[in-house]
Amino acid sequence: MTTSKKQAPDTAPVKKQRSQWAEVWHRLRKNKGAMVGLTIVVILIFIALFSGVFLDYETDVIGVNTAERLQPPSAQHIMGTDEYGRDIFCRILYGTKYSLSVGVVAVIIALLIGVTLGAVAGYAGGPTEEVIMRVTDIFSSVPNMLMALVVVAALGQSMFNLMLAIGITSVPQFVRITRAAVLTVKTQEYVEAARAIGLRSYRIIFSHILPNCLSPIIVQTTLRVASAIISASSLSFLGLGIPAPNPEWGAMLSAGRRFIRDYSYMTLFPGLAIMITVLSLNLVGDGLRDALDPRLKD
Repeated sequence: MTTSKKQAPDTAPVKKQRSQWAEVWHRLRKNKGAMVGLTIVVILIFIALFSGVFLDYETDVIGVNTAERLQPPSAQHIMGTDEYGRDIFCRILYGTKYSLSVGVVAVIIALLIGVTLGAVAGYAGGPTEEVIMRVTDIFSSVPNMLMALVVVAALGQSMFNLMLAIGITSVPQFVRITRAAVLTVKTQEYVEAARAIGLRSYRIIFSHILPNCLSPIIVQTTLRVASAIISASSLSFLGLGIPAPNPEWGAMLSAGRRFIRDYSYMTLFPGLAIMITVLSLNLVGDGLRDALDPRLKD
């Protein structure tokens, strides 16, 4: 008589498979530089959203107080005051919404136009691709700052025109990146299957191709926001950006250059604000580029 032994159940833990975006976040968290940049960006977004709650625009931001003009940094005024007695720290905090808004909206404009044209060029090919890419080459041949100057000078000085000008200069980069990504995806089997069942071209592009081209587009978007902030500050520095007395960082730099010899803090702090913001966005962009690279493994 034989006795059968029951096999002990396999109690070995099963490693849970992470989703694609969970894997991206896992790799991003391991990049210390990217996390520092992301933390700063989140703080800047919070300041941009709620600076109007904590600061009164008429008194704290543009209110003139000649009795306290050109005071150096102190306990009362952390970053000093400008030639009109306005607190520089309050103006920099309030100006965060202008710089971030211009950068984000300008890139959204470029994203919508550039991704659409790039996807159509890459998918359609032939004469359509040739026309789109040649027009893109024409726009790329003009320096970005010169193109933005022409657009702002033609349309007038306003915040929306500044966003539009910077957005137009960023379109060629999105066209090229999207076209290159679409060319590598459109030959996949699932795209051929979508064509075989009779799906329309626009549905194939936006439902099957573009979702698989997001990685380079996301990275380019992050990096272009940083470039757009620099372009907006440069145009404001030249007097073609957001009109005074709005506290845009580039305009504050331009106003402070007259006093740079004796009151250098007037240009130091707006310049640091631009530098920290752009550096943080670039750190996030570099981290995303590494995290979205499928060739990188733990």
